[in-house]
Amino acid sequence: MSGGAFTDPAALAKTLDRSAVAAMAAAEVAMHHGAKALLVQVQRHASGRPGPRAITGRYRASWRTEVHRAGPVVVGEVGTGAPQGRRLEFGFVGVDSLGRHYNQPPFPHLGMAVEQAGPALVREIGQAVGRAL
Repeated sequence: MSGGAFTDPAALAKTLDRSAVAAMAAAEVAMHHGAKALLVQVQRHASGRPGPRAITGRYRASWRTEVHRAGPVVVGEVGTGAPQGRRLEFGFVGVDSLGRHYNQPPFPHLGMAVEQAGPALVREIGQAVGRAL
């Protein structure tokens, strides 16, 4: 390489491979950080109005993060296995499986957190990949 130009295709390929590995690692680190930040926001919004009231704290504590690679993509998941999650986020009107009648309004907490944390996560991943390249 001379003057910033590659004259050897093998050297270019090697440099691109190294950059891709570094960029994926940087994106994964940024995704871990962003997923944790989103988790904190969800838990904050699930601690009282306009989100659900925190009676015992079990629902709030049920939220988890997971980050993994799916081929050339880094995937971050934030969620809960708690059965009341969808009902609290979106509300529920109707009869449940036990025959109880509900007219429960939504107490959004996930959607608000995504709206707040999402742009920062996108920015952070872009900056991390840019530094790696």
